[in-house]
Amino acid sequence: MSEALKGLNPRQDPNLLVGFETCDDAAVYRLSDKVAFISTVDFITPPVDDPYWFGQIAAANALSDVYAMGGKPLTALNLVMFPTKKLESSLLREILRGGCDKVSEAGASIAGGHSVDDNEPKYGLAVTGVVHPDRVLTNCGAKEGDALILTKPIGTGVLFNACRSKKLPWRDLEMILPEVASLNKKAIEIALNFDVHSCTDITGFGILGHSLEMAKGSKAQINLFYDRLPFYPNATDMYRRGETTGSNKANRKLSEGFFKKMKEFSREEEELLFDPQTSGGLLLSVPSTEADRLVTELKRAGMEAATRVGEVKGGPQPCIFIV
Repeated sequence: MSEALKGLNPRQDPNLLVGFETCDDAAVYRLSDKVAFISTVDFITPPVDDPYWFGQIAAANALSDVYAMGGKPLTALNLVMFPTKKLESSLLREILRGGCDKVSEAGASIAGGHSVDDNEPKYGLAVTGVVHPDRVLTNCGAKEGDALILTKPIGTGVLFNACRSKKLPWRDLEMILPEVASLNKKAIEIALNFDVHSCTDITGFGILGHSLEMAKGSKAQINLFYDRLPFYPNATDMYRRGETTGSNKANRKLSEGFFKKMKEFSREEEELLFDPQTSGGLLLSVPSTEADRLVTELKRAGMEAATRVGEVKGGPQPCIFIV
């Protein structure tokens, strides 16, 4: 996408606080001194066969971009691609029910949408939210000395694929779906009581790719503590058994020349760094003096996987060190 955007010359507007010039999660436009609106869109193919879970996960995934900017979602428009001649309308109804329930849980409202007859089901949302113009979070604000906190485990990409290929029983995948489909709402509400310098959510580029975006945007180096990274059960084992995703190679290529391993890992351990996430957690950059207290508050609110996974360092060029 970055290549496709090269050469575009959009109109300059001083009220557009966040556009596509950075790798941030959403656009932010200032309406007044006290209100800016957040605009984002995201849709996915089914990560699971269950239509209701699909709707919930897709909606949580789209809403997450508003939370990553420090905002509150207000309205959402359904984006639906569905093969009406191949699949029953009852399946679509369940997808939309899952999305609607998740949007309601976020305190937002479904306000319409758009549908297309397509060969493969796809579902997501266009979401509008609000944030104070002076309190917008981006992936460009991490500071030297910050600690990095991750709020959800890693490994959904390989687990979804392993379930499709029958390497992982549905019952084992179903156990993690409540966490996968959980909103990042409570996480950002708690985090905003602290001095958050930078934030992003971990999605398709994996933990290494999104950490690298933060490092580049903040002009910093980042140390990721591999042994502290939280992984979903069975994720490492699925890579060990030969499962992978269609994004791992591309994610690795995007990071080439920008990450260094400071110790040896097995192939399957390394692949988890590039595993694409769907509805992943937030990566928060906060002063190290506040990090342990923030982790404690997140865990107290039910986010057991919340962990201090890295630190921001100074350096001559952006880079991720896996230590």
